[in-house]
Amino acid sequence: MRIEPSEIPDVKRLWPTRHGDGRGWLAEAWRDDDLAAAGIPARFVQQNWSSSTARGTVRGLHFQAAPAAQGKLVFVVRGSVFDVAVDLRPDSATYRRHVTATLSAADGGQLWIPAGFAHGFCTLEPDTDVIYALTHAYSPAHERGIAWDDPDIAIAWPDVGPVTQSARDRHLPRLRELPENQS
Repeated sequence: MRIEPSEIPDVKRLWPTRHGDGRGWLAEAWRDDDLAAAGIPARFVQQNWSSSTARGTVRGLHFQAAPAAQGKLVFVVRGSVFDVAVDLRPDSATYRRHVTATLSAADGGQLWIPAGFAHGFCTLEPDTDVIYALTHAYSPAHERGIAWDDPDIAIAWPDVGPVTQSARDRHLPRLRELPENQS
């Protein structure tokens, strides 16, 4: 497995090695020892599967507040996404900065997003499936979000035509509107 830091070093790109033959291929999606060697102290407790039918589906930017903050290992098993991680750690040198990555089933790349980041993505193809392993279980009491198009964050989202969102995501606040200690 190849693991590299992104522009925010705690967010990492991963490419599992694919072993192929006439049947197709096999890859280890993740291994504790590989992750630990790359400084990713992950113990996964939940796995989510998101399926989006329309190109231009935007999910996020979502996060859970402490003490239920979640680290996420994100990968695409069908289609492709433009993936985003926004640093919400107030003591971080990269606070309020973001990184983006295109993830696709075709190349098998993954993105490690540590706890303390908001996460979201936009589907680049119809019928896209995203799986993410989480380090903390879902907690409705700690669920939070930020508007995907917050001008203060200034994410350069791809032009995918009309955007499809949930009603909840359409009403998420801007980062500056979050109460103290909610990020």
